[in-house]
Amino acid sequence: MFKPFDLTGKVALVTGGNSGIGLGFARGAAEAGADVCIWGTSKAKNTAAAEELRGTGRRIVALECDVGDEKAVDAAFAETLSQLGRVDACFANAGVAGFSSRSFTEMTSQEWDRVLRVNLDGAFYTFRAAARHMVERGGGGSLIGTASLAAIEGAARHEHYAATKGGLVSMIRALAVEFARHGIRANAVLPGWIETNMTAGNMGNDKFVSHVMPRIPMRRWGTGADFSGIAVYLMSDASSYHTGDTFLIDGGYALF
Repeated sequence: MFKPFDLTGKVALVTGGNSGIGLGFARGAAEAGADVCIWGTSKAKNTAAAEELRGTGRRIVALECDVGDEKAVDAAFAETLSQLGRVDACFANAGVAGFSSRSFTEMTSQEWDRVLRVNLDGAFYTFRAAARHMVERGGGGSLIGTASLAAIEGAARHEHYAATKGGLVSMIRALAVEFARHGIRANAVLPGWIETNMTAGNMGNDKFVSHVMPRIPMRRWGTGADFSGIAVYLMSDASSYHTGDTFLIDGGYALF
């Protein structure tokens, strides 16, 4: 029987997987049959997310890892393999928001470096470890990066954040071409306005809500659960010939 979305026997690694979009990715993968490893910097959030995911009956591992630390990424990846044996899909989802300044001309180099360290360097370290593993073991795999609408729209006073997300999309396209010969696919997910810890300040601002909500055709904020389906698709055999793409999940915001 053809079961393209059955992930039984596969393993997903989700960075920033203890809340929001990352937890949505992890939940979708686990509910479709995959074992899952989540990385996060908060021990308490990791523990809570792991307990929730274990309700699916799958093997769940939670590791503390700062993806902006190259050595920490390599160590966490090795521990992931030690506990789960393999990684079939790597979701580079960990990220930080950019603090807006009054103007790009007043942005400090420290603020620029803070955002690039996690959002872009962290994705590089994570994807590099995953690609090495997938090539060495053979059999292909899937690399998925969480970008943002900031990659395709003008994000005034958030040039550092936009640079990381635009860079991630370009990195994904390059990975798709380089590693296709190994059966490894690479795709980016571009979320719109999603209710997460990162966006809590915006969602609680009446002026922001009054300006943004009318531009969302679906008239609601996105949630982590809205990313479970795309996680299953991109990890499954159903997407075996789908690579180098960007998936807008924004309730139609970018169209209106």
